[in-house]
Amino acid sequence: MKRVVVGLSGGVDSSVAAKLLIDQGYEVIGMFMRNWHDTSVTISDECPWIEDSNDAQLVADALGIPFQVIDLSEEYKTRIVDYMFREYELGRTPNPDVLCNREIKFDIFLKAAMDLGADYVATGHYCRKETMIKDNKEVHRLLAGKDPNKDQSYFLCQLSQAQLAKALFPIGGLLKPEVREIATHAGFVTADKKDSQGLCFIGKVRLPDFLAQQLKPKSGPVIEVPRSMEQFQRVFENKTSYSKDELIEMSKPYYYKIEDGQKMGEHTGAHYFTVGQRKGLGIGGTAEGLFVLHTDTTKNVVYTGQGSEFPGLLRKGLFVPAMDEHWIREDLKLEPGKSQTYLLRIRYRQPLVNGTVFKEENGLYVIFDRPIWGITPGQFVAWYCEDELVGSGVIS
Repeated sequence: MKRVVVGLSGGVDSSVAAKLLIDQGYEVIGMFMRNWHDTSVTISDECPWIEDSNDAQLVADALGIPFQVIDLSEEYKTRIVDYMFREYELGRTPNPDVLCNREIKFDIFLKAAMDLGADYVATGHYCRKETMIKDNKEVHRLLAGKDPNKDQSYFLCQLSQAQLAKALFPIGGLLKPEVREIATHAGFVTADKKDSQGLCFIGKVRLPDFLAQQLKPKSGPVIEVPRSMEQFQRVFENKTSYSKDELIEMSKPYYYKIEDGQKMGEHTGAHYFTVGQRKGLGIGGTAEGLFVLHTDTTKNVVYTGQGSEFPGLLRKGLFVPAMDEHWIREDLKLEPGKSQTYLLRIRYRQPLVNGTVFKEENGLYVIFDRPIWGITPGQFVAWYCEDELVGSGVIS
């Protein structure tokens, strides 16, 4: 009998994942990951770990499976929290949930499961895995979940073939209402529990309070940039091939200087803001709301523009340095000078859009068929072939 360690989070999805594995004949062990101790920056009643741990224990008891809590807070701080601080300090916006899956759930947690003699680890992610044989070797495919409203494949975009080989996603072929129905019939306390939000296994945090632990508040100017800036007038036609200079031009972010606009007020720290953000500026009196276009953390300046359709929020392409590109399907990796059309996503829940990935020696140029809103440095772009996630990279 194959042994599986399930990451029981205290939510309905992982509860049902454990039940389905038992029904399929696996020997199942439940394990709760405690990744955080500091409650001073968490929002009350949002994913408190003690309650979640208790719920996970109750589900394990109902299923009659062994259960234990593993403290990964030290590893989480080193690999996730410290990384977040570094990224925000550089004016980038990290995605800790993507890193949590790569560095914690499918690395540290996976190793702990293997120490228990597990053959696999399982989570409650809404995605699917298929395994095929290619050139006499197993190749694992990461596929979108059946529920289009809950597909979480994007959060797993940094996994490797070795990690996927040991991963199971039991609920990936179900819709969310079906998962809740199974939980209700099983009598799980988690059946009607709302989905957790915020940081992976931490919950919602007050981001400024969280960042202020290491990145202290520092006032600086908020500059409003006019719509008439010349650099917004970039026009590019869609082609199947581009010169290197064209790729660079289409992929470069917009940059600003203080003299490009007028001062509208003060902020508390450029590292607290991200591209596309509207709330938190505390500035009114404009015809349309101000949206963050760019943050300069070196000079501590936040640049903004009026309205969600401000041209500085729209870009035709982005760049992923070679060191930051990752291929789940290593057998499909592009060679320099080659390109491939894909479906693309730059954030969770963003609808997939058409575009082309161009491989050059220095990295990948991702060019969209139409301009995309809110491309943010530090986030991940993922590329799909139909419903298969093929690769991803950190946006420069």
